[in-house]
Amino acid sequence: MVDIHVHFMPDNVLRKVWDYFDKVPPTVGMQWPIEYRQDESVRLATLSALGVTGFTALTYAHRAGMGQWLSDWAMDFGARTPGCVPSATFYPEPGVDEYVRTALDRGAAVFKSHVQVGAYDPRDELLDPVWGMIADAGVPVVCHCGSGPFPGTFTGPGPIAEVLRRHPDLTLVIAHAGSPEYGEFLDLVEQYPRVHLDTTMAFTPYLNALAPFPVDLVPRLADLGDRVVLGSDFPNIPHPFSVQIQSLVELDLGDDWLRAVLHHNGSHLLRHP
Repeated sequence: MVDIHVHFMPDNVLRKVWDYFDKVPPTVGMQWPIEYRQDESVRLATLSALGVTGFTALTYAHRAGMGQWLSDWAMDFGARTPGCVPSATFYPEPGVDEYVRTALDRGAAVFKSHVQVGAYDPRDELLDPVWGMIADAGVPVVCHCGSGPFPGTFTGPGPIAEVLRRHPDLTLVIAHAGSPEYGEFLDLVEQYPRVHLDTTMAFTPYLNALAPFPVDLVPRLADLGDRVVLGSDFPNIPHPFSVQIQSLVELDLGDDWLRAVLHHNGSHLLRHP
């Protein structure tokens, strides 16, 4: 399998992320236990044992001054870690175009944009050249732009749709299948030939309890089989990795669709054999 939505981060950053999930407020309706709260070496061995041969090291900045050093860390991690592609991120700040260009020159295979956590407008003028550079390079951006699990000022299909109007060749991967605005994000996938959905937590019992994927939209997933790609959110998930895979199997969209989602589409996007 090739998983486009895996998180490896500097240890101090990852532990802050885990602490955030540990404190998910009761108003969400469900607790968020971290299933794979393990040392880095154990997590890498776990992915290998699960059959994940290609994956990312997604990091994301929530304030200025983090984008470059997180990108440098993730690029170095990808260079020294078998199976992991060089990954990078960005934040709307002076100099962002320079460190994104540096990451591309170093061979970045994927970028992460987290509009919800970063609380930034993807239409920010500082990011316009960034989207353009990444589009020209044909490198995918995994973007959390849906309004789940909590809406943000700039989440939802509207802001990112404006980015796509400016940069229609952008290879955009909409995280979590666009939860909860599934239909609107499917519209964007159908409108723009380089827009994809990742499956991260979508269709699982956990996310279905919060924002179920509408049954009437499932046939549209079948028609877009080459633009749905496996994502899991490993290790920051409240269930075993197998739950994500079983949820995709239970969509009953056929073996060819499943092979494409679990391996072929991610392999193509990340240029990973």
